[in-house]
Amino acid sequence: MTPLNIRYISIEGNTRSFVSHLAEYADKQHEENADKPTLKVEEISEQSDFIDETEPYFAFVPTYLDGGNGIDNGVKELMTNVLGEYIAYHDNRKQCLGVIGSGNRNFNEQYCLTARRYADKYGFPFLADYELRGTTRDVTRIYDLIVKTAIQAAK
Repeated sequence: MTPLNIRYISIEGNTRSFVSHLAEYADKQHEENADKPTLKVEEISEQSDFIDETEPYFAFVPTYLDGGNGIDNGVKELMTNVLGEYIAYHDNRKQCLGVIGSGNRNFNEQYCLTARRYADKYGFPFLADYELRGTTRDVTRIYDLIVKTAIQAAK
């Protein structure tokens, strides 16, 4: 299986840390079983040159809000907008197999709100969530999920 493509944004390093652990886990899985895919990871930032995605990918996005509660009195996303712009660039949204969100459960309804909004806005599924930097169990769970999703999409 070809590597799975990951596009993510990380503000405070939590998403970067999680994706790094996910890539390490994928490498170990691939070493044990060559049929298990590795990951091809790219961080999207304000300095990124937008490209036309030609292969399927998964988006990973944390939630940072400034103003509004995201439910009944609006929402103002903060700092993660460039990933949304990247997904919206040309036809990139059509290649996205789904989004994985992260956040802090202390924020209740706002937890993973950005990922849910991207799924609604761009028409792909909200696949999973994890809190802050995630756990080892989250890494295993999300790796298995994205592999399964990629296999289903390839059929």
